[in-house]
Parts: sequence; C-alpha cells; structure tokens
Amino acid sequence: MKVRKAVIVAAGLGTRMLPASKVIPKEILPVVDTPAIQIIVDEAIASGIEEVIIVITPGRTLVLEHFYPAEDLERHLESKGKHDLLQMLRKTNMPTKLTIAHQPQPLGLGHAVLQAREAVGNEPFAVFLPDDIIDAKTPCLRQLLDVAEKQDAPVVALLRVPKSELSKYGIVEVKQVGDRLYELIGMVEKPPPGKAPSEFAIMGRYVLPPEIFDLIKDSKPGAGGEIQLTDALLALAKRRKLYGYEFEGTRYDLGDRVGYITAQIGFGLKRPDVADRLRAYLDTVASRKV
Repeated sequence: MKVRKAVIVAAGLGTRMLPASKVIPKEILPVVDTPAIQIIVDEAIASGIEEVIIVITPGRTLVLEHFYPAEDLERHLESKGKHDLLQMLRKTNMPTKLTIAHQPQPLGLGHAVLQAREAVGNEPFAVFLPDDIIDAKTPCLRQLLDVAEKQDAPVVALLRVPKSELSKYGIVEVKQVGDRLYELIGMVEKPPPGKAPSEFAIMGRYVLPPEIFDLIKDSKPGAGGEIQLTDALLALAKRRKLYGYEFEGTRYDLGDRVGYITAQIGFGLKRPDVADRLRAYLDTVASRKV
C-alpha cells in the first residue's frame, strides 16, 4: 500500500479552545513558536508524503496563509541582514503540492474526510487530525506507513489510555498479531466504566484505502447530525483486515487546555534556546508551597 497523499482535517470550529480560537483557528495556535499545523505538515513531508490536502471551513483561510510566502516580511528581514530569521521564515512555505478542500458545515470527521474525495482520487491516503501532535524519533505517520506497506492493509494509530480516561475516547477491540501490532475487530464509542474492550484508543493518524469514501457516504448521521469516521472504519473492518499500531512517541492533545500546556513544556524542553530557563522555572514551581 503506497501512500502519496495526506488529508489534514482543519475544518473544525475549535470550540474546546475558545476564546483563543474565536478568530485564530486552533490549527495555527503555536507550540512554543511553531503553529500546530506546521508540525503536522513537517511530519507528513518527513514521512514521504508528496501532496497535502487541507480541509478547511470556507472563509477561514489563515491556516493556508501560513504556508504562503510573506514577500514583504522576507524583504524586510533581508534588508536588515536578519538571515537566520529569513531562513526560518522560508522554511514555513509549503514544500510540496498543496490542495484545498472545503467543508461548508461542521458535520463530523467522516464528512470532513469525504470532502477530500476528489483530491485524493482512487488511491490510498493518510489522514491527520492536527489536534494530535506526536513527538517521535520516527514520525508517527512513517511508522504507520511501514506497517501499511508490509501488511498491504489500512492501519490506524493506537494509544494505550489510562483506565480512568477510557470513557473519553472511542476504544477498540483488538487481537494482537505482532510487536505493537493489532488487528481491529470492534470499536466502542466512549464506553462506560468497566465496559471498555481494551485500553487502546484511536489517535489522529490513519492510513486508509479509497473505498472508505463510499463507506463514509453510506454512514448514517449520528448525534447532532454528524457523520463519524468510526462508523466507516467499523464497516471497513468487516470487509478486510484493519490494523492498529501502538506507535512509539509522546502524544499531546492540543484541543485540551492541559494538553496544550504540556505540549509547550515538552517541546520547550527540547529547544536549546529556551530549555535551561524553562527547566529553572519549573524547578521553582515544583518547590513552591501550596
């Protein structure tokens, strides 16, 4: 299963991050000084993706503008001799083919993915949810692509979730078939305590075949009239083998306030220019009396 294209779903309203996301799409909220969607695109390119398809809400184009050249700013930096900043700025320009798809109404993740059907065509593709930032030595998507190519089958990213948080996620029923590799045989959305079939939740990385589009189209809307990707995945698992891979790396949920803060800390501690001062501050916080 050779994958050339990746769909990044950036069409949500970002209600979990209001009021920050009232004007600024949550996908370009920074992790230290890098917009979340830039981190996602960098992962896609590092994984070998040749074309990026971004699904956006019509009119909310700031996500796209981040990847366009800022010619006035570039000229200003060049005239001031700020070549390091100029080089850094130019690295944010989209380094590969960029295609845009629109989701006119927020009708669910499945519906958003469906809007990319024409751009994807009849070939397998990857899906990113930019809320999920994954810091890994080998890019998370590359880990999944290696599995997909070896198994010639679709695969999703799995994360082992604490038992106290299982009811917050869609949890999968699995059968282990290899090192960190599982066959998915069922899924339960937000199971009540004690009813989860495993400790694994699907995170925001998918490698899918083109037939998923027909399965999404045939899915019935659920609560709030939304079309969920989970229903199409269940239907897909009945037709062919669908795998889950417990990826290696640290995941941050940027749609959650605590997740967003911990991402700043986690990525900040990896930055030589801020790590020492950040670590010193964290030490002072830890020593304070409550």
